[in-house]
Amino acid sequence: MSPDVEQLVQRLEQLNEDLADLAISRLRDSIDAGGDKLPVDEKLITRARRSVEKAATLLRSTGGGEPEFF
Repeated sequence: MSPDVEQLVQRLEQLNEDLADLAISRLRDSIDAGGDKLPVDEKLITRARRSVEKAATLLRSTGGGEPEFF
């Protein structure tokens, strides 16, 4: 994997962790406020985190080259 792609993967992994932390924070805030439903923004944050995780996985699996299925 090229250094440029490796750097992007590392940034995506960090963003993934940041989004996970934010989602957990939203859940804690909701629980602390007595909420009994999942916050809508937590669901969106989690969806975004999954997309970022998929992007990092795709870049890692291709070694930075063109994916075979494109």
